[in-house]
Amino acid sequence: MTARASDWRTPAVVLAASGVILCIAMGVRHGFGLFLQPVTTQMGWGREAFALALAVQNLTWGATQPFVGMIADRFGSAKVLLGGSLLYALGLVAMSYAPTPWLFVLTGGVLIGTAQSGVTYSVVSGVLGRRYPPEKRSMVLGISAAAGSFGQFAILPLTQWLLTHLGWHGALLALAGVALLMAPIATAMVERREAIAHAFQQSARQATGEAFRHRGYVLLTLGFFVCGFQVVFVGVHLPSYLADRGMPPHVAVTALALVGLFNIVGTYVSGWLGGKVSKKYILSFIYFARAVVFAAFFWLPLSEGSAYAFAIALGLLWLSTVPPTNALVAQIFGVRYLAMLAGFAFFSHQVGSFLGAWLGGRLYDATGSYDVVWYLAMALGVVAGVINLPIDERAIKRPAPQAI
Repeated sequence: MTARASDWRTPAVVLAASGVILCIAMGVRHGFGLFLQPVTTQMGWGREAFALALAVQNLTWGATQPFVGMIADRFGSAKVLLGGSLLYALGLVAMSYAPTPWLFVLTGGVLIGTAQSGVTYSVVSGVLGRRYPPEKRSMVLGISAAAGSFGQFAILPLTQWLLTHLGWHGALLALAGVALLMAPIATAMVERREAIAHAFQQSARQATGEAFRHRGYVLLTLGFFVCGFQVVFVGVHLPSYLADRGMPPHVAVTALALVGLFNIVGTYVSGWLGGKVSKKYILSFIYFARAVVFAAFFWLPLSEGSAYAFAIALGLLWLSTVPPTNALVAQIFGVRYLAMLAGFAFFSHQVGSFLGAWLGGRLYDATGSYDVVWYLAMALGVVAGVINLPIDERAIKRPAPQAI
């Protein structure tokens, strides 16, 4: 291969850039739960109104992800990442000026949700999957997911500091500036056309039909729904749940930061194990373990210590589903349409996220507690653990590759 000016974009550089982008995108996102009480108190809205905005954000993120992934698979990830970072910043600015619940839903929900589809796991997984060989793919996806988790650990305290010193309006404007940092980093994700091309000729429609006729892909996608429900319910409503139980604000901030810190370990280990152990068994274990962790936290007496223990345990299981899920999609179907197919699975995740965010607020306003949602989170963990077990992980046979 002849030397090119673009050769500086080595696999290691791409991995580092993807980590920074995920760190920022996920770090900002995981701080939205801290805005619930200050926004609703100042604006005079119920918790359902705020929860609806974040629910729509998650649903929009999932609904647009397959199509954004299709664009990234066809044209490369760099332009998608650049557009997503600019839209993320715009959405945060517009969210800070929204005067009504419905405009808050439009800005914080639709705009930011669309932006997130361009700067998070599915798009990043597509380019990483094409840059690394199969034997390293799961570990690399684990490393990138761990970087997203570090963002939660690092940016949550920054978000709380901004809320304390600038108020929620100023905090959102400051976070918009942070989101803009992703734009120049996207240049490291430019792919050469031959890296995007693939010898096996298949249209996006054919790839989609093939995936949804595959029983294992359907089961994987259904299990990912549960992941979304659980993590977004906790991310959005845990600060208010702890405040309702008399915990001071620093407990929620510390707990969510601990989730992010220990998720670094969980996602890396999950990705590393994915290269050595059956991925479906990893996923099944994660979902069963979450059900146990939720039950222990809900039924045992609440204290600062129990909140932190819950955060540590859940952090190890938090987004550790992402590396084996995306690696399993690549293992079964190949990497040609990885961003798109991972995007469809992620849409299921985000439908669960919508319900986790919205039902938390809806049932709290209706019953005065989060009890029903905690029970749902436990039950769904058991269901997801069961349905991942029969997944067929064997790769679909492809025609022999031709010279390009």
